[in-house]
Amino acid sequence: MITVFGEGRGFRVVWLLEEMGIAYRLRPVDLLAGVEKDPEFLAINPAGFIPAIVDGDVTMVESIAIMEYLMARYGPTPLAPAPHDLAFPAYQQFLHLGEAGLAASIFFVVGARNFAPPAQRQNWSAGQAQHVFDNRLGLVTRQLARSPYLAGEAFTAADISVTYALELAKRAGGVVLGKAEQDYVARTSAREAYKRAMETCQGTKAWAAEAEAKSKGAG
Repeated sequence: MITVFGEGRGFRVVWLLEEMGIAYRLRPVDLLAGVEKDPEFLAINPAGFIPAIVDGDVTMVESIAIMEYLMARYGPTPLAPAPHDLAFPAYQQFLHLGEAGLAASIFFVVGARNFAPPAQRQNWSAGQAQHVFDNRLGLVTRQLARSPYLAGEAFTAADISVTYALELAKRAGGVVLGKAEQDYVARTSAREAYKRAMETCQGTKAWAAEAEAKSKGAG
């Protein structure tokens, strides 16, 4: 059975596994407690970041790479359009943009805004990361004006990738999504596989509930 180590971006992997109907188990990793206290996990990923998976003799890290591996290894699946499919270029673009353009940049904004000393929370690098996120988000907005999902009419793994990034930005990065993005996240998060993933990822579920409560309180 596949073991997924850690939530965070590991939510993408769990959601994908739920969509594909593949058996797995989630093994929590407490980054706040310090991975140095988790030798079992460090034996899997000495770099100490999540997610990671173990699938038989295969060990992998990086959420998008893991998703591509799972779809190639256990597919074919409509979550990954074939190279000759007209949806393939957009699928590839947004699958990777969800991490490289969106989640990776907003991650540093989240760190600065929530964990940096007060005098450093508006530092230049955080502002640059915010600019990168906003710039790439414009590509998502433009695509959603053309189709309900990022690769076209059908839901794909690109939507898992980008939905995670948008939810991270909203919950922890102080980003207010536009109507197009709000409607999009409402569509993707209404999927049964998403709901099952949330039930598995109890830390993510609690974080989402806390962020929602704070948002309503601020409103």
